[in-house]
Amino acid sequence: MQNWKKKAGASTLYEKEREGVPYLVFSHLEETQLVCHGFSTRLGGVSEGMLSTMNLSFSRGDDPGRVRENYGRMGRAVGFSCENLVFSHQTHTTHVRRVTEADRGKGYLFSRDYENVDGLITNVPGLVLTTFYADCVPLFFLDPVHKAIGLSHSGWRGTAGGMGPVTLRAMAQEFGTEPSQVLAAIGPSICQDCYEVSQDVIEEFQKTFPPEQWPKLYQEKEEKGKYQLDLWQANELLLLGAGIRPEHLSVTNICTCCNPELLFSHRASKGKRGNLAAFLMLKEESPQ
Repeated sequence: MQNWKKKAGASTLYEKEREGVPYLVFSHLEETQLVCHGFSTRLGGVSEGMLSTMNLSFSRGDDPGRVRENYGRMGRAVGFSCENLVFSHQTHTTHVRRVTEADRGKGYLFSRDYENVDGLITNVPGLVLTTFYADCVPLFFLDPVHKAIGLSHSGWRGTAGGMGPVTLRAMAQEFGTEPSQVLAAIGPSICQDCYEVSQDVIEEFQKTFPPEQWPKLYQEKEEKGKYQLDLWQANELLLLGAGIRPEHLSVTNICTCCNPELLFSHRASKGKRGNLAAFLMLKEESPQ
């Protein structure tokens, strides 16, 4: 097991490893036996240099063969087949796409015929929803009643835009999902201590959150116009406000920027990095 630097607070997030490939999972999602899921680390792959070793991006200058080998290793570790991957196309929107059988392999085997999609939802077993990270917030959703899942990328723009609630509304519209029945998780991403932002970012959050919540979201620094923003707290408040029950929500205690040897971080590396990925798949057969 790796020597993780963790923030204070309980979390159901823990490390698993298979065939030399470590990854992170949430126990409350694992225990349902309804899904296969994981969040990659930067370990266990074949990429080199600043992309070492488990880079999962085709767009950061890596050799495509190495990236495909990395996906193969992740698939064997987590338990999915790469031909079933479906990629997001992340541009910091709050656009959510329903993924169907026709999307199987898009982004990995085939070109995507969609753009500007930061959230994916499906009720098709075997499809592997896949989103990408290097400090932004992954949001996992499992509706165990209607057998549906969602996986969304939420940076500061997505969080200010309410990506979590937007994803839940999309699942409600498409699958009849009730937020009170959903199991959700806020995955590894940058913590408040590491995330300095400017006044314009804070103003966007002030539009989304009521004034009584502002002290929970950010702290003003001595340097004028600079703040420390808490994306974990912001997403937690949004999800609870959307109807997720507190006992159904797990919040990460692992920061990407605090663990630059184990996770890719845009801030820590000043942009010289690969990409992590989150994976979420409904299993083909539910437990009896």
